[in-house]
Amino acid sequence: MPGRILVIDDEPQITRVLRAALSAQGYDVRTANDPEEALQLFRDWSPDLVVTDLMMPGISGVEVTRAIRARSATPVLVLSVRDHERSKVEAFDAGADDYVTKPFGIQELLARVRAHLRRAPERTTAAIEAGDFVVDATAHSITVLGQPIHLTPKEFDLLLHLARHAGKVMTHRALLTTVWGAQSAHQPEYLRVFIGQLRKKLEAQTGKQYIQTEPWVGYRFVPEGWSGNEE
Repeated sequence: MPGRILVIDDEPQITRVLRAALSAQGYDVRTANDPEEALQLFRDWSPDLVVTDLMMPGISGVEVTRAIRARSATPVLVLSVRDHERSKVEAFDAGADDYVTKPFGIQELLARVRAHLRRAPERTTAAIEAGDFVVDATAHSITVLGQPIHLTPKEFDLLLHLARHAGKVMTHRALLTTVWGAQSAHQPEYLRVFIGQLRKKLEAQTGKQYIQTEPWVGYRFVPEGWSGNEE
């Protein structure tokens, strides 16, 4: 369903194009060319999705993402002319959910927007209990050994999918397609970053390793105490 989208870019022509394209799809769109103004608008308006440029004067897109993530789980899609992995890793580490390289096709961007806004209804399922874990899709929460773990929206989506298939090898392509959409099926750097972040957070809390790497294939989620009985 259409939702609220905040577009942040210091180039007015970019925000005009994106506003027109997104508004034509029925979205309620607001734009900002100044990052500080954008953060104030975010606080006042509470959008369902944020699309932000990476390189902006003053406050960068990475800093904008961190500021948003510090107070909200709202999905953040980053736009950038930089296509190298280091920039993507920096954006994902800051809490971004997606990364699109300029120049981009408007249809691809619209597909990614739809994918992110579609995630919320998919979370209205029963809690999953797997070994040390309880993953509550409705409350968008996770506990490990009874302790809550804070995850970004995409980290949560990834762990939720792994938990639904505990003990099974999930291929790179299957995880990318499910969590980020078909347009990201050939972007394995997404997985490397997010799996790394999940491991750090889970191991920091418990000292245990729950996500196994299956070389050249994918990943397997094996929570300690898991009985092997899936939902």
